[in-house]
Amino acid sequence: MTTLAGSSSGAQAPTTTDSAGSTGSTANAGWLARYTEAVMNTFGTPSRVLVRGQGAQVWDADGKEYTDLLAGIAVNCLGHAHPAIVEAVTDQLGTLGHVSNFFTTPAQVRLAEELIALAFPGRNAGGSRVFLANSGTEANEAAFKIARRHGGGSRPRVLALQDAFHGRTMGALALTHKAAYREPFEPLPGGVEFIPAGDVDALRSALGPDVAALIVEPIQGEAGVRELPAGYLEAARELTEAVGALLIIDEVQSGMGRSGAWMAHHLLAPGVVPDVVTLAKGLGGGIPIGAVVATGEAAAALGPGQHGTTFGGNPVACAAALAVIDTIRGQDLLARVERLGSAWAQELAAVDGVDQVRGRGLLIGVGLAEGLPPAGEIAAALAERGFIVNAPRPDTIRLAPPFILSDDDARAFTTALSEALSRALSEEVSS
Repeated sequence: MTTLAGSSSGAQAPTTTDSAGSTGSTANAGWLARYTEAVMNTFGTPSRVLVRGQGAQVWDADGKEYTDLLAGIAVNCLGHAHPAIVEAVTDQLGTLGHVSNFFTTPAQVRLAEELIALAFPGRNAGGSRVFLANSGTEANEAAFKIARRHGGGSRPRVLALQDAFHGRTMGALALTHKAAYREPFEPLPGGVEFIPAGDVDALRSALGPDVAALIVEPIQGEAGVRELPAGYLEAARELTEAVGALLIIDEVQSGMGRSGAWMAHHLLAPGVVPDVVTLAKGLGGGIPIGAVVATGEAAAALGPGQHGTTFGGNPVACAAALAVIDTIRGQDLLARVERLGSAWAQELAAVDGVDQVRGRGLLIGVGLAEGLPPAGEIAAALAERGFIVNAPRPDTIRLAPPFILSDDDARAFTTALSEALSRALSEEVSS
């Protein structure tokens, strides 16, 4: 494991002072002790205190270096401290930081135009509109309200998929399948029904004239990075159109180039045009922003006063998103994501102890073989080796690194994973 002082950049390790005023190896512990006294326990105790990032690397309060293969859960698509985002945010904040939704700004208008073109390529933009929010949860909350408006009282049912994750506000939570997330906050908004993911017959049976919308993730990230099977999205579009229901595609995690295309559904079902697409995470490259991109009737479903947000569409976040789009396009990062993701997936699949590699581009789920410790323990062992990943399921390691990740860093992780799994397998045998 390397430290910043020993890295090729030649930079010095950050000096961090803990609550007692000392520096060095106690810095992480000091900050974590203060965290537990000051921050609500909604996430559990963090494993480390991160103080700086550059590119695909981050450093903790003790100066230890890590390769960030999670990128804030698919958020920091250009890595940390990317100059294009830094410049865009600095320039915009020095010009105009916030104006409220009584006004608009050129950055907001330009971003909306860009998102329509990215979500619905080749279509007449005149029938599409964008709502800008602050997160993926808020984007899905707005999409839920669009579904309700489309239902108009005569379509009370909304369909979602088993193992879906769409957020934690009350509306988005109602669309999220996991019981542990839902049950503490019931009763949730009603009318949502869950059907098996990828099962066309189940979808056909569930749909009817009383269904307002179907919401799906093309790749279910929290389910272990599992993409919908071939043909499902095409069937979903055909069947929802037949009964007059909206098709909402949640691209919060899989969109904005993460899959190797601007939208994952462009890869999985190129001919499918949804009514609504939701975006966030990588859209701002680390600056909070979410978006709902709607077309046709769905684009006009919400009228003045029916939805809103104080900070959504603020010029600073919009400037960051425009910088992300310009950089991905200008540096041909979609092709980079596809090439690296494809090659890396093959290398990971060859590691002893890996049962399956799933996903597209740089949204990768590494399925672990039976007999290994839970994925959370493997993720902790990898952190000790200097790699940040996470475990959305007990049998899955998720990788969602910056698009700028180097081939060398990817190979180094594959080696570290092989060593970690080999050690875990040998310990299982000896025990």
